[in-house]
Amino acid sequence: MRVLMPLPDRDFDVTEVAVPWRLLTDAGHQVTFATESAGTVPAADPRLLTGVLFGKLGAEDEAKEFYGQLRASAEFQATVAWADINPAAYDGLVLPGGHAPGMRQYLGSAVLRDKVARFWGLGRPVGAICHGVIVLARTRDAESGRSVLADRETTCLPKYMERAAYLLTAWKLGRYYRTYPTYVEDEVKATLDVPGKQFRRGPRAGTARGTATDDGPAFVVEDRNYVSARWPGDAYLFSRRFLAALKS
Repeated sequence: MRVLMPLPDRDFDVTEVAVPWRLLTDAGHQVTFATESAGTVPAADPRLLTGVLFGKLGAEDEAKEFYGQLRASAEFQATVAWADINPAAYDGLVLPGGHAPGMRQYLGSAVLRDKVARFWGLGRPVGAICHGVIVLARTRDAESGRSVLADRETTCLPKYMERAAYLLTAWKLGRYYRTYPTYVEDEVKATLDVPGKQFRRGPRAGTARGTATDDGPAFVVEDRNYVSARWPGDAYLFSRRFLAALKS
């Protein structure tokens, strides 16, 4: 099957892209990457490769290894343009996240949202993790004019995690962890019909992350063909649930 993964030119999250790509590819699926302009070779947030602060808060070693493999892959070197996406040509859509400034190119693109709206209308599997949920929150249904998430259960980056990361690093990195003035959780909840019932924050997460062999710390939400997750610590479980949606 063919899975589409749009990206900004820079600053996407290492884990939220590399882990789904690795698991999808290992399962025999073809991943196509899309950037604003065709042929752009995108780059992850460099701080996540070296450590955000004093070598900490970055991606885990396995995710960084997968990212190295991804960068060497043919599909990563041959991106298609957002404007040229044919939604019907894909069986699944994955919307990864990231919080650094370069993400605004992707999170704010009306061109990309139009393609996402068309894909959503096909009823095929859609996965979004962390800030990637913002793309769906901002995508409008052509008939109702409401967000495509209006009647769905979802999660995204919880406010307490975004606030904690910002307060921990602001003295050194300024607003690095605040992509927009509005918290991700607040923006997403504002698009839901009944936020108190539809938004699922999940158990309070510490520093423990889900891994290839342990889903204990991870959390995802599934609603029909839609799978959502909170942060890089959910990436393995998110990828496995998305794979299951593709199979079904």
